[in-house]
Amino acid sequence: MQSILVDLHYLPSVAYFAAIYNADETYIASNGKFEKRTYLNRSTILTANGPLDLSVPVFGANKRIPIQEVKIDYHEKWMNNHWRAIQSAYGKSPFFDFYSEEFKAILYSKSSHLFNLNKSLLTMCLKFLQIDKPVFWEENLGEKAKPDLMDMRGDIHPRKPISELFWFDPKPYQQIFGSNFVSNLNILDLLFCTGPEAIEVLKRSIVTSENK
Repeated sequence: MQSILVDLHYLPSVAYFAAIYNADETYIASNGKFEKRTYLNRSTILTANGPLDLSVPVFGANKRIPIQEVKIDYHEKWMNNHWRAIQSAYGKSPFFDFYSEEFKAILYSKSSHLFNLNKSLLTMCLKFLQIDKPVFWEENLGEKAKPDLMDMRGDIHPRKPISELFWFDPKPYQQIFGSNFVSNLNILDLLFCTGPEAIEVLKRSIVTSENK
C-alpha cells in the first residue's frame, strides 16, 4: 500500500490531485511551519492574459508559525479579487455554473484560519472529482509510526518545474484561452473546463509502470 504525506494547498493543482488519486491513502501534514511563496496560500488560474497567481494574505507570514495557527488577513479584499478573477477567467467555461456557487460559498465563508479554508476547499474538490481514496487529517503525524510513508511535502512548489514530478505527465485538455496548453494550473481550470471528465484527465496524467 502506497501512503503519501502532503501539505495542504490553497485550491491545489492538477498534479496534487493526481498524487492523491495515485496513492492508496493520503496524510495531510498539519504540524509543519508556514513558508512564504509556496502553494500553501497561493494558486494559479489561466486568464486571457495568461497564468495569474491568486494569493491569500495571512498574518505572520515571515515568522514561520505552525500551519494550523496561520490566520487569514481580511483587511484586504482578497475574496472579492479572487472571485472576480475566477469569474472573469472561467465564467464562460462549460461547467462554471455547475461548480461555481459551492466554491464561492467556501471562499466567502470567512474562515479564520488558512488551514480550515484549504481543508474545506480540498474536501469539496475531492467530492467533485469523485476521488474516494482515504484522506487522513492527522494533527500530530509521526513518520516513525508509519515508516513506509512517502513524504511528498514541498515536491509541488512554484520554484520547481513539473518535469521533476515523477508521478505526473500532464495531458492536455481544452482550455478557455490561447492555443497553447498551460499545464498544472489549479484544479478549478480542469473542473470548469472538463466537468465530469476531469477524473479521466487525471488518470491519463499519472505516470505508471506501463506508460513510463
